[in-house]
Parts: sequence; C-alpha cells; structure tokens
Amino acid sequence: QVQLVESGGGLVQAGGSLRLSCAASGRTLSMYTMGWFRQAPGKEREFVAAISRSGDRTYYADSVKGRFTISRDNAKNTVYLQMNSLTPADKAVYYCAARPGYSANYYYPNEYDYWGQGTQVTVSS
Repeated sequence: QVQLVESGGGLVQAGGSLRLSCAASGRTLSMYTMGWFRQAPGKEREFVAAISRSGDRTYYADSVKGRFTISRDNAKNTVYLQMNSLTPADKAVYYCAARPGYSANYYYPNEYDYWGQGTQVTVSS
C-alpha cells in the first residue's frame, strides 16, 4: 500500500505557474504508474497527465498539452506537475494517483488504486 500527499496548490493569476508535488510513502514509487487528475465543482474527475514507472513515457490531456509537464524522481519518491500558462479553466482540485505496474488505460480514474487528498488550484482572471 502507498500513501500519497499532494502539495503546491494555491492562488495564481492567469498566465502564471505552479508546481504541484506528490510525495509517496509506504512503498517504492518506482513500482507505480502515476497520474494527475483534477476535479472542478460540479464536474467529473478528469485526466490531466500520467507517467510511466521509469519516467520514460508521459501522457497528457489535450487541454494541458504544451503547458503542463509531469515528471518523477523515484529516488525521492515524488511526482511533480509543472503547470505553466494557467487559465481560469484550470481551476480545480488536483489529485495524484498511483497504480501498480503498467496500464494502457492510464486516463481512467478507475485504473488507479491509491489517491491523495487533493490540493486546490485557483486561477484568477
């Protein structure tokens, strides 16, 4: 079992940047495919980005491609989401998630076994 704790959320102006972190404990992070999801009020949880266990493959939702970058440091048991050029549409609670092994369906929330508590990102216009 792995425990996930997100941090780095906050309030930023449109066009600004934030870097989210997801610290894992309990198991070696390198065993897990990691994903970031977000959920805005009244909307379903949606896929943002995912990264393979070794970090050699990354995947992004079309809405964030070119603006967000997912990365991981397995030695630090931490996954990151660098978010640039933020817009009010990016406002949501952001969650990191972990799935043991490989998954071709990395964009489905149900594929992930472990979730953090979420961190709020607010973008002002």
